[in-house]
Amino acid sequence: EGKVFFMLANLALSSFQRRMGTGIQPGREMLAAIETAEELDIPFSLCDRSVPITLKRAWAKSNFWNKSKLIAQLIAAAFSNEKPDIEEIEKLKNASELDFMLEEMANYLPAVKEVLIDERDKYLASKIWEAQGSNIVAVVGAGHMKGIEAWLHRFAQGEHIDVSALETLPPKSFISRYGGLIFPLILLGLVAAGFFTSGILKSVEMIAQWWLLSGTLSAIGTALCWVHPLSIPIAFISAPIGTISPVLAMGMFPALFEAWVHKPRVEDFQNLMRDVNSIKGFYKNKITHILLVFILASIGGAIGNIISVPALAMHIK
Repeated sequence: EGKVFFMLANLALSSFQRRMGTGIQPGREMLAAIETAEELDIPFSLCDRSVPITLKRAWAKSNFWNKSKLIAQLIAAAFSNEKPDIEEIEKLKNASELDFMLEEMANYLPAVKEVLIDERDKYLASKIWEAQGSNIVAVVGAGHMKGIEAWLHRFAQGEHIDVSALETLPPKSFISRYGGLIFPLILLGLVAAGFFTSGILKSVEMIAQWWLLSGTLSAIGTALCWVHPLSIPIAFISAPIGTISPVLAMGMFPALFEAWVHKPRVEDFQNLMRDVNSIKGFYKNKITHILLVFILASIGGAIGNIISVPALAMHIK
């Protein structure tokens, strides 16, 4: 789950960067600054926190509802063909507009705003403060300027902080550790109740109904990806197995089968950043196609599991 989110987040961010800077390779301005500093023999330091840690912390600190909203936003961003409005981009240079956008982000995805903005303000300010030299030029995003300035004032007044905790993943919550066991336990309880109230045949009927719901919707999700014909029955058979397994995911088996029959080629890796800019490219590129199969098969199976709970409960008398 976390690895799929990490890959999807990277693709969405890359797609967004390419649309925002048409004709410019993402990060090229930073590389140009580094090359210039090296040519002039000026020492420099890269102060930002690593992207993997930032994204993983954002995922770990989000609850289930916010994770769902985050995935929806990432999928929408990856599939969006919307071109950037130059006037809207210019508005973001206005402090009040930028503050309003950050406030909206805090209300919609508070944990993400905390990790992407607040934590990085503190982290960047700490690294800038520790940088060597009497004259320091710091290049930062507009969304971080106010926060970094506030932290630099606090450091100047003698405050000390340890940012090492911001470079590690927070401990998993009880739900994160054992959340995958919730549905299997509910299923077991419902089937057991059916057995004690109506006998073994009722339990078998309930298991078959659950398998039909979970497997069918997972197969439908897989079919929406225009897959090899065998991937659909594989999704139907494997979705319930992935549900009750602590180590397997519902979309894993059809995704692995697609990776086997439609092996990614060198050009898929080369064109990855371009292909994520359109739905057609997402389907065409074998790497993103495999990711899409995993996501839609898992979503379909999860919907089937949710529907099956009240359906199975109706069997208990």
